[in-house]
Amino acid sequence: MVLFQFISNIIQIYSIILVIYALLSWFPGAPESALGQMVHRLVEPFLSLFKKLPLQFAGLDFTVLVAILLLNFLERLVAQLFLLMIG
Repeated sequence: MVLFQFISNIIQIYSIILVIYALLSWFPGAPESALGQMVHRLVEPFLSLFKKLPLQFAGLDFTVLVAILLLNFLERLVAQLFLLMIG
């Protein structure tokens, strides 16, 4: 139970960091700030997995949204696996 909660918390925190990354892109100069650079270093390895997919439509980039949806799916998958293991 503790391991599942830990994994769930990590996924939720990372999802929040992805949202912060997306929000920083809306403010001029924010991605170049210390916070922006730190967030970029945290999320870029994960987001680079999605860069090959056509996720840009009409000038909007849906990469972060797809990444968050995948994380939510993984969290639910881990929960189901955990329930199978204890049940």
